[in-house]
Amino acid sequence: MSNKLFFTPGPSQLFYTVPFHLNNAIKSHIGSISHRSGQFQSLYQECTANLRELLALPDGYHILFVGSATEVWERLLQNLVGFSSHHLINGSFSRRFFEFTQDYQFASTKEEIPFGTEFDNLSVPDEAELISITYNETSTGYQFDNNRLKQIRETHPDKLIALDVVSISPAVPIDFSLVDTAYFSVQKCFGLPAGLGVWIVNERCIDKANQLKNNGKIIGSYHSLPLLSSTGAKFQTPETPNVLGIYLLSEVIKDMLKKGVATIQNETKYKAALLYQLFEETEGLTPFIKNKINRSKTVCVAEVMPDNKRLIEEMGNRGMVIGKGYGPYKETHIRIANFPTHSKEQVELLTDQIKSFFAR
Repeated sequence: MSNKLFFTPGPSQLFYTVPFHLNNAIKSHIGSISHRSGQFQSLYQECTANLRELLALPDGYHILFVGSATEVWERLLQNLVGFSSHHLINGSFSRRFFEFTQDYQFASTKEEIPFGTEFDNLSVPDEAELISITYNETSTGYQFDNNRLKQIRETHPDKLIALDVVSISPAVPIDFSLVDTAYFSVQKCFGLPAGLGVWIVNERCIDKANQLKNNGKIIGSYHSLPLLSSTGAKFQTPETPNVLGIYLLSEVIKDMLKKGVATIQNETKYKAALLYQLFEETEGLTPFIKNKINRSKTVCVAEVMPDNKRLIEEMGNRGMVIGKGYGPYKETHIRIANFPTHSKEQVELLTDQIKSFFAR
């Protein structure tokens, strides 16, 4: 079937205006402009200004472009950690970032909960310079409690806090003033082709990178934070970036602003409620995250009895592609993306189709 709907958690369904913008990009020769040109500088400036509005970013935060959110993990360790970081692990992706610290031979620490459960009493070692939090764990559908984030900021005002918002922004409101740095890739909530990462940093991060550099630590080369921020201040990048990706991101952000971020976030809550009601009321499905406050609004995960194979195949035959479980849950979970591009009608259709599958 050619007209498929992708409810996979990334890459996912393209935002519905992307074909139009892609066609305009080709007509306008966006892929051929120089990244040192005034045209690109205007594009960079417009994109970051609109993103700042969409995310309600406070003053003093810089928006930088890199290759992916995974690249940001490495840049964080190079530029913001001299000795140790502390990682809150609630799924496979937060665990993978911690594994990066072992490759760098840092004395980093972790607090890891059994996947699907919740954090209890958080304890951050004094020597940790940075606290890493995955706000929305794409592998398990765990969403961090915002009140817990506030508590961590109040308890550790001296430490840098890094927030992974890869599969949640801008569909859920986040108070970015509580963190020093945040990052995402564009192939999830923004509904774009993969190949672009966005890194948000405040002045504390830049000061830390310069301090480490002055103390003799190697903090990277073409994508060191001081170089990224200095070129970003001129609305440029150190190297030729994904100009097409930045253009498409800018256009989709404008579409989202036109629709209204409050509308997007309210629709996200409504669609998530439909999916979790489906999981709770359908025999053969169970929400993986038991505590409702920690259930992701954008990546809804259910356990499937006895396994997910027939359900995923049948939904695919009906033109709806849903995600498998991740890692150890590959055969027993489904992961359903609930991103801004997924309309209420599409999610309603999906829930009806899944109900009919289990009613047979």
